[in-house]
Amino acid sequence: MPARSQLFLVAALVASLLVSLASGHIDPYHLQVLLMVGVNIILAVSLNLINGYTGQFSLGHAGFMSVGAYVCAAITLKFPGTTTAGGLDGGALFFAALIVGGLAAAIVGLLVGAPSLRLKGDYLAIVTLGFGEIIRVFFTNVPWLGGALGLNGLPPLTNFFWTYAFVAVTVYTVVAMVNSTYGRGFIAVHDDEVAAEAMGINTTSYKITAFAVGAFFAGIAGGIYAHAVRSIDPTAFNFVKSIEIVVMVILGGMGNTPGVILAAILLTLMPEGLRWISESGWELPLPFLPDSWRDLHWVNDTRMIIYSLLLIVLMLTRPQGLFRLRKSVRVGDG
Repeated sequence: MPARSQLFLVAALVASLLVSLASGHIDPYHLQVLLMVGVNIILAVSLNLINGYTGQFSLGHAGFMSVGAYVCAAITLKFPGTTTAGGLDGGALFFAALIVGGLAAAIVGLLVGAPSLRLKGDYLAIVTLGFGEIIRVFFTNVPWLGGALGLNGLPPLTNFFWTYAFVAVTVYTVVAMVNSTYGRGFIAVHDDEVAAEAMGINTTSYKITAFAVGAFFAGIAGGIYAHAVRSIDPTAFNFVKSIEIVVMVILGGMGNTPGVILAAILLTLMPEGLRWISESGWELPLPFLPDSWRDLHWVNDTRMIIYSLLLIVLMLTRPQGLFRLRKSVRVGDG
């Protein structure tokens, strides 16, 4: 398994670099969608370590994302002379800013996790949700971080390589962790926390580690997002964003990394697909419908309703996850 994982990581990094070199020929809109797909994969896979493999229920991932976004943006804005999109200095600064943003998010994750991870289930979800809202309100009321207006004019440092290089690193790290000898402890905590404690496993330590690692990659995703959209404000990281990430994990199958990746791709592309249908000029070949209904332009106005209804149908028909093809690994499996 480790050799295959390392081979995947190297191949993914090389592929990201090659595609990035050719990204100048990609339509800017399509490139932006691809970048958002990558950001959501990082967020979903990192949350899957907490919610899926460790069996916790966090609703604060958008809060960790916002910490990384603001810290990374503040660093790059402090050095405007070196942040050229294609320059070596800009790339080095961006990498350093992403790591610092990720570490800041991890530290916040530790600060939140240490006192709250003795809680379980709904209580933990409420605490993490409250944390996310506290972070949002904090950024709203800090003038030197833009306050309610946020930070604007960020340098366009995010590209295909940085996005999918960190996608590869995130997937590799989570898969390597949960399939290692140490990582079996995460799954033991998920399966039966009481039995794990009886066997001498420090369950609180494992939960805090999961939170710290998940928060680190959420912070990196926030930095990538900030420099892709080039403008951030606190409303972009509200509890709705956290719910969106949780839905990706649930739809993909808790503790199923390939499924979570597919769900992140699907849920990112679905709204754009509905937008494309509304602008395609197609008409339903149903003469009994009024003209206003046969013309699919109404899809654009109701695409989020359609999106929500599709999610409800998928949750009702596939509660175990749309892409959960096999049972996730358990302690003692051969």
